[in-house]
Amino acid sequence: MARKPLMLTLAKWHIWLGWLVGVPIVMWLATGLLMVARPIETVRGDHLRREVAEQPLVIQGSALAAPDAGLKDMHAVMQDGRAVAILTTLKGEVRRVDLATGTALPPLDAAAARALVARRIIGGDAVERVTLFPADRTPFDFRQPLAVWQVQLADGTNIYVGRDTGEIEAVRTRWWRAFDFAWGLHIMDLSEREDTSHPILIIFAAIALAGAVIGCVLMFRRRKARVSAP
Repeated sequence: MARKPLMLTLAKWHIWLGWLVGVPIVMWLATGLLMVARPIETVRGDHLRREVAEQPLVIQGSALAAPDAGLKDMHAVMQDGRAVAILTTLKGEVRRVDLATGTALPPLDAAAARALVARRIIGGDAVERVTLFPADRTPFDFRQPLAVWQVQLADGTNIYVGRDTGEIEAVRTRWWRAFDFAWGLHIMDLSEREDTSHPILIIFAAIALAGAVIGCVLMFRRRKARVSAP
């Protein structure tokens, strides 16, 4: 008999909590369905842009950005006290040169990648393993077409250092990987974790919204039935 009052109490709490969270749930589901109804590229208006032939970056009088260099991008950074230009070609090749002299700088080796992480990352001296990944076979938690050194730390953090850029390209903590997995579940895309508008997600979002709306309607019906009961 003691169980019945407990169940009645839980039922009352369920009803009141339903009234409290019903509207936000419907709002979240409705806005979520709206946001996944179209691909993010369409939302951003990318489909309205006309295709333009890619042109190389050319700077008159510059040996680095000469017409025959085929550069797509060039940006300058400070590395080890000197100005360095990181050059990306139209073919996707990356290299770095001394900005003052134009002298090509060698790709980073494992020791240089380890030293960079030790200088720039808190706890970066606790290295367990250093592994080189080519641009076409990077780890899933990096997902960029760039040759990188993966520096694994003792706490499970992965630091990705560009072999040809000499820069820290990404920091992936255990929490980041958990967040990334949760994001994949959230958008129902565990393979790429980038597609926020696909039929499965849209269908389930619509079903969830319909269920939430019906639940809110039933709460009104339940309340009306209780009021009119003799």
